[in-house]
Amino acid sequence: MTPDFSKGLVPAVVQNADTGLVLMVAYMDEESWTKTQQTGRAWFHSRTRGLWEKGATSGNVMDVVEAKLDCDQDAILLRVKPAGPACHTGAESCFYQPD
Repeated sequence: MTPDFSKGLVPAVVQNADTGLVLMVAYMDEESWTKTQQTGRAWFHSRTRGLWEKGATSGNVMDVVEAKLDCDQDAILLRVKPAGPACHTGAESCFYQPD
């Protein structure tokens, strides 16, 4: 199955495949989806940076274990094995702020 990119970018929830921890949320377009499928690593689309591979500069790449689509094919769940912290702050997850 392929995500429905007919309305533009599709949100991608990134989850640690071993722990279940939600690491980050990013967006994918058809190009980043295809690149992820081809390489087995997480690629995303940013309105400011365009196509980018997670961890390309930091070394904290994410190997994709599984990609799932929701029932409407307009959201993606990437289950990954991260090589390091997901957040640019150095935190394991971008969701580290207290309630």
